[in-house]
Amino acid sequence: MANVVVVGAQWGDEGKGKIVDWLSERADVVARFQGGHNAGHTLVVEEKVYKLHALPSGVVRGGKLSVIGNGVVLDPWHLLSEIETIRAQGVEITPETLMIAENTPLILPFHGELDRAREGQTAVAKIGTTGRGIGPAYEDKVGRRVIRVADLADNATLETRVDRALVHHNALRAGLGLGPIDRDALLADLRKIAPDILRFAAPVWKVLNDKRKAGKRILFEGAQGALLDVDFGTYPFVTSSNVIAGQAATGVGIGPGAIDYTLGIVKAYTTRVGEGPFPTELHDADGERLGTRGHEFGTTTGRKRRCGWFDACLVRQTCAISGVNGIALTKLDVLDGFETLKVCIGYRLDGEVLDYLPTASDAQARCVPLYEEMPGWSESTEGARSWADLPANAIKYVRRVEELIDCPVALLSTSPERDDTILVKDPFAD
Repeated sequence: MANVVVVGAQWGDEGKGKIVDWLSERADVVARFQGGHNAGHTLVVEEKVYKLHALPSGVVRGGKLSVIGNGVVLDPWHLLSEIETIRAQGVEITPETLMIAENTPLILPFHGELDRAREGQTAVAKIGTTGRGIGPAYEDKVGRRVIRVADLADNATLETRVDRALVHHNALRAGLGLGPIDRDALLADLRKIAPDILRFAAPVWKVLNDKRKAGKRILFEGAQGALLDVDFGTYPFVTSSNVIAGQAATGVGIGPGAIDYTLGIVKAYTTRVGEGPFPTELHDADGERLGTRGHEFGTTTGRKRRCGWFDACLVRQTCAISGVNGIALTKLDVLDGFETLKVCIGYRLDGEVLDYLPTASDAQARCVPLYEEMPGWSESTEGARSWADLPANAIKYVRRVEELIDCPVALLSTSPERDDTILVKDPFAD
């Protein structure tokens, strides 16, 4: 059976939640492999709206195992709050339906405090983080001072881990004008929450490898988008983890050979939240129209998203880096009614034409998009479920996107409703 990785191929907010939910019906396991609760997925299921941040999208589908992998950084208090919110909507979450990798790093309250204190400094440029502690938690992971889920099970180990973390963080906090962390209060809070988290703890690497051997289908769910990848994104305006498809293997503890298909989620135009370069950003009526029609506000922060024309140059680049086999093109209906559409096919940088976005941030900021214009369509594509339902110019737009990004369309989404999806190629098909 095929195992599928789903990754965002832009700056996030591409509509991964709906696509993962749609695919989860065909999967046995849905596994989150990176990121934290800074990511947000909105699912619309039978007119019920679920807003997920830490939980995998599979939790709203009965009979599926959802997994939080070791590549994720997890705020345990937020997770339990999210579980209660979903439970209030009629979805029961138990250790039979949710597993957390024992080696998953924890986001603690001081991580968020540090995140916000740094972002509040005026001496350096803002990164545009959500302030939820994701970056500092990843720093502690590579600094070998993070507290992991398994540490909650042994009091002596927990105290040692906390003491190691506080040596580092109290020094940092002093430099930022913050008071020292209350060690005893932190330990008390961790001991209190430990039983509620440990009931979900499991050797996820073993569970997933056993599931794979048994022929079960695994759906690997990424957060954010490839242009926020800490290595290949628009650094330093990126997230703190690897977002691309290669992270799926290390983020849950399964070999790269277990990945059979990579699906890139791509919005029919481009958006970005927060700071950083954005070559095709629009500051005019067209940009406002895209934002209004697309309801472009962040699921996690509520921040207004920056909007612009589709950047084929960027998507071709991210598809290559993630080894994308096919894309799910979302929000095509937002383009309904535009007389003319523009697609970026390259950049002009200091008199030179480029077919990729350069690495240096100053060069990225100076890139001027080169556009190809296409006729729009006046008919509605909203709710289309077959090619026959689409206007001719909409089909031409999709086909041209395929050519420019050098990758075929596997799925086409025409509304937030899960059934308003045109299937071209089933990623789970052998």
